[in-house]
Amino acid sequence: MTSETVIIGGGVIGLAIAIELKLRGTQVTVLCRDFKAAATHAAAGMLAPDAENISNEAMRSLCWRSRALYPDWTRKLEELTGLNTGYRPCGILAPLFEEAGQGAGSSEQGENSSPLHPSPCPPAYSPAYWLTKEAIHQYQPGLGADVVGGWWYPEDAQVDNKALAQVLWTAAESVGVELKDGITVEAFLQQQGQVVGVQTNAGIIRAAHYVLASGAWSNELLPLPVRPRKGQMLSVRVPEFVPELPLKRVLFGQNIYIVPRRDRLVLGATSEDVGFIPDNTPEGIQKLLQAAIRLYPQLKHYPIQEFWWGFRPATPDELPILGTSHCQNLTLATGHYRNGILLAPITAALIADFILEQKSDPLLSDFHYSRFQSKPSTSTPMLTNSANFSNGHRTLDTMNRVSTDSPLIIAGKTFQSRLMTGTGKYRSIEEMQQSVAASDCQIVTVAVRRVQTKAPGHEGLAEALDWTKIWMLPNTAGCQTAEEAIRVARLGREMAKLLGQEDNNFIKLEVIPDLKYLLPDPIGTLQAAEQLVKEGFAVLPYINADPMLAKRLEEVGCATVMPLASPIGSGQGLKTTANIQIIIENAGVPVVVDAGIGSPSEAAQAMELGADALLINSAIALSPNPAAMARAMNLATVAGRLAYLAGRMPIKDYASPSSPLTGTITS
Repeated sequence: MTSETVIIGGGVIGLAIAIELKLRGTQVTVLCRDFKAAATHAAAGMLAPDAENISNEAMRSLCWRSRALYPDWTRKLEELTGLNTGYRPCGILAPLFEEAGQGAGSSEQGENSSPLHPSPCPPAYSPAYWLTKEAIHQYQPGLGADVVGGWWYPEDAQVDNKALAQVLWTAAESVGVELKDGITVEAFLQQQGQVVGVQTNAGIIRAAHYVLASGAWSNELLPLPVRPRKGQMLSVRVPEFVPELPLKRVLFGQNIYIVPRRDRLVLGATSEDVGFIPDNTPEGIQKLLQAAIRLYPQLKHYPIQEFWWGFRPATPDELPILGTSHCQNLTLATGHYRNGILLAPITAALIADFILEQKSDPLLSDFHYSRFQSKPSTSTPMLTNSANFSNGHRTLDTMNRVSTDSPLIIAGKTFQSRLMTGTGKYRSIEEMQQSVAASDCQIVTVAVRRVQTKAPGHEGLAEALDWTKIWMLPNTAGCQTAEEAIRVARLGREMAKLLGQEDNNFIKLEVIPDLKYLLPDPIGTLQAAEQLVKEGFAVLPYINADPMLAKRLEEVGCATVMPLASPIGSGQGLKTTANIQIIIENAGVPVVVDAGIGSPSEAAQAMELGADALLINSAIALSPNPAAMARAMNLATVAGRLAYLAGRMPIKDYASPSSPLTGTITS
């Protein structure tokens, strides 16, 4: 199928954008993994930029603009559907306890100042009023006895998030948006800086333009710094003996909020960095109940109605990612964290303006994904080539030039260095930077999963190296099945593109279910390689030194084969010499010896066999002096290659003097 615009994500953001685009005359398709699992359903529906005391100026402005759109936006949706969104401009009350500040406040305080709580925002833009203890208890009866004052934010509001989700879905249907629930997008298909389709569980879907609005799941498609932040919530039912809903307005407390809805009160929410671990927990619910009862004590008598949880899409700075991406026809609208409901109308308007009119609002620049990409450090200590000869002697570089060697070519790309290195196991980022520089390598392998999960030693890795000079080789380390490896490979390709390597389709393929010996799975490797080659990857498979498997992988289109010298990280050296020699003799693609090399002498030996290149990580990273070892491995690689090209002397069974006796003077 083909559509003008495909939106990945069927939550409030994706549906709001879809409706806006459709109303402006565009054909739109929404691909939704699971409508009921969207964070929209798990929210509380507060529209609270003032109560949340947002400090970032651009974010505050974005939120205020969106809140101002809400009355007309919800009215339009209600007219389209005949359904109620539950929008209420009720204001939000933020009570405070005495320990939150330095004192109990005073009735003489101005409306925007207090010793308890400084003014959260300029009153000229969005008013906030300080209420003393007497005033706040009179304004909202039933608050906890230790509430000593609070802020009243009259312009904040609320909407019934579950009702809004249903209204948006119904509105999208009514205006002709094509809605596809149960569709999982597995990968973006890209060519020359354009998305040419999305691979889904229902086949390939194509469009002229694409919008990524998949919330907490965005990181599964692109290496964006969006992580799930689980929030647990519950609701209590107002008992029949209570004549009317006792709470008229939202209470925004410390680590708790209480939102009144018809005959119930919604309590939320925890904020847990636990990945996609589902379910409510006793600890999470206990914390919410304790905080809620302290704020509004009569809740302890209300029957619990329902528990639920959801995953907010959080970014490191808790601001959304909006606007352009590394592909011209892919727009980003994700990472809204706590403010997805609030920001739906403004996000829809800005993204529609951008796609249809190429009109980029000045605010979008503050939310561009590039803010997470620091420039590579220029202060990294660089080791000079101290092993080069001087004083009239030829240097190794000179010897390289006078040799008959040709450069290393992999998948049509040319490299001068035949040593590849890795980024794992180093004690610090600085040691890794120094070692990469000392090795003079041009290819560095990066474990996609470890970068994605910010594993120790991989935080900030994307910014640590100059990717304009180093070719990234993403690898599928940690994958135990072919299916896992294929998915991570797709993510690795996106990671390379985000770092500016638009044409990088390289992937080091590892499928390792054996957690004790870390030996690669030949069947899974072959299955994954076949699929990845079909998807346009240059596949560099890590394998046992199996000549038959190596030939089969070459036949399916792999760019290299990478036999192990000995088990990963063992430092045992060349234990598979005979098989590697057979692989080299029969290979029509470069042979890269990978894993097990522990010393420069072993590196030189592997190159003397005729290997085209080496990949060495542990021997460098685990050395007491990694940078010096990296330099040594570089020299060994060069020496081994030169020795292979020069040719070894014959091995004889007898001695042969280096100074022959012919022509000597005799008495």
